[in-house]
This record gives sequence, structure tokens and C-alpha cells, in this order.
Amino acid sequence: MTAPLFSGRARRSVAALGAVSAGLLVLSACDKPTPLATVTVGSSSVSAQASCKLRDSEKELSDARVQECLDDSKGVKNVQSIDYTAGDTLRLGVEPDVVEGGKKWLAAVGSQRLGDLTSNTYQSFPGLNPFSAGGQGAPAAPVDAQAIHIIELSKDGKPTSVWTFNLKLKK
Repeated sequence: MTAPLFSGRARRSVAALGAVSAGLLVLSACDKPTPLATVTVGSSSVSAQASCKLRDSEKELSDARVQECLDDSKGVKNVQSIDYTAGDTLRLGVEPDVVEGGKKWLAAVGSQRLGDLTSNTYQSFPGLNPFSAGGQGAPAAPVDAQAIHIIELSKDGKPTSVWTFNLKLKK
């Protein structure tokens, strides 16, 4: 008969240490989460992390990359949606990290800018109708969903993150 090399308690300790080490290894491979942005309509709210953010080698998002983020909003994984009735008040909020150190943000529906560049953590847009298509010529086809973007800008005014949400027209 042979004696066990490690006691039961020692085996459990080694197993626990291995599990903690494996967990830390997995976490070190993850990206640092971005601050949350929130869209509120009435009593409903949705929050999400940035859908486009800086890569390790970037100091800013290029204009082409920002445009790609805005154009490819349907390709965003797990985009948060919220129901919206024309005329509702749209409320947008960001975590304080987004405006620290002189940074600012702005909102856009589709490619149309909403409001002004702000360093506040909250903006409200009463009576907004993001589903109307203005302009000249023939009327546009009715739209039942619209992407809304929140764009973070560095203190130098360069884009660093984009959050994307989906407003769904509630009839």
C-alpha cells in the first residue's frame, strides 16, 4: 500500500489556487470595460458599454472608423433597444468617467447631431421625433427603428468611443 503524496486538505488548497490562477489569467486577457451610457424614455432605460472604442495602439478613433461605427450600427452585437413614441422625451446619460479631465460627448440620431457638445453627464431632448425624415424632394419611406449614438470626445476634440442604441417606433 502506498501513502498519498498530498493530504486531502493540501489537494483542495492546490486545486483552489489553480482555479484562482486560471481565473486571473482569463481576466487578464479581457478588455477593460468601458463606462456605461444610458438611454431613457419614460420609465424605461437601457444601458450599454461602448460598441466602438480605442484599440491598444490608438490615441483616437479615425474619422473613417467613426463613420464605420455610425454606418455599421446594425452590425453591433447585442445592441440595446428601447421603445419610443414620437414626441416622447429622450434622456441620455453617461458615467462621470466619460467627461473627466475636460472630455465631452455628443449625441446623434442616424447621422444627424442632437444638441450641443456637453461635459454634463446628462442631456434631455423633449418632443424629439427621430423618425421623421426632413429635407426636399419626395418623402422618405417610413422608418420604424433608428440608431442613436453617443460619441465621447477627448479634451482635444478627437473621438475615443461610440455607444450605439436602437430606438424602436412604438405605434
